[in-house]
Amino acid sequence: MENKEHSTNPDQLKFENRIPLEGLKNSVEKLMKQLSGIIVGQENFVELLIVGLLSNGHVLIEGVPGVAKTVTAKLFAKSLDTNFSRIQFTPDLMPSDVLGTSVFNMKTSEFEFKKGPVFSNIILIDEINRAPAKTQSALFEVMEERQVTIDGNLYKMQPPFMVLATQNPIEQEGTYALPEAQLDRFLFKIKVDYPKLEDEVEILRSHHERKGKLPETGIEPVISPQQIEEFREQIHEIVVEEKLMNYIAELVHKTRNHPHLYLGASPRASIAVMNASKAFAAINGRDFVIPEDIKNALKPVLSHRLILSPDREMEGMTADNVVDMITQSIEIPR
Repeated sequence: MENKEHSTNPDQLKFENRIPLEGLKNSVEKLMKQLSGIIVGQENFVELLIVGLLSNGHVLIEGVPGVAKTVTAKLFAKSLDTNFSRIQFTPDLMPSDVLGTSVFNMKTSEFEFKKGPVFSNIILIDEINRAPAKTQSALFEVMEERQVTIDGNLYKMQPPFMVLATQNPIEQEGTYALPEAQLDRFLFKIKVDYPKLEDEVEILRSHHERKGKLPETGIEPVISPQQIEEFREQIHEIVVEEKLMNYIAELVHKTRNHPHLYLGASPRASIAVMNASKAFAAINGRDFVIPEDIKNALKPVLSHRLILSPDREMEGMTADNVVDMITQSIEIPR
């Protein structure tokens, strides 16, 4: 007689999490639902923003004008119960316009530090490549260490702290390309494409039905700063098996000696892939990473960190093409 207790169907397998991820998963679903009701056809964009937030990383957003880069970033920030600051980068912007400056107080006869717009939680930097290198470099310390040192004084950022920066890949006149050291401080580079035809029809319908109201009028805070910190702590506990760490390391290591690449990815990229993979696992309700999570993180993490060889770039090859080649050349751990 067959013992039915031991007959298992792979499609019916269930697992029990060691970490209570229901709150995280429900909050992410609520956030996704709210944003997808306004931002049509950009589910992947929104998901990567959420993963970036949970991974405590910064995000570079690239796309042609008019594809809702800035609007999505603003609505995302408004969905979080945090402070929000927007900085428009221009060629004449100075570091002090971003970080702040010391001002002489006539009453006390002392200098007082006036904080700049970077002292917030979610920072939207519009057209980051419009400002010169000295202004871009003002972000180095604050993005990496979440602190600013001015006149010998140290000022810590209040968590959560996240930089969302946009840039236009087409218009290069009057722009300053971000140096590799600056790019490496972004967890993700998200490429925002044109919407599909059916999505564009829905965008028109949504805009028509709002009757001139701003998109953010229907947005309410979904996640608090305390919840963000709790969710990040939970993500630290997500299990990554040794064989998956080896898989990540091998993928990144292959970029350093690939014939189509002039510059490969650093160990910081390996850490970024692992952290993002944990966040992907968590938002899917799992307390362990699977290879699919790693694949989801690879292109957003690596595309801005790789430099193609001049010959391959002239042929029209992209960093994403090379990532696909590397992924196909390495056996997926089972």
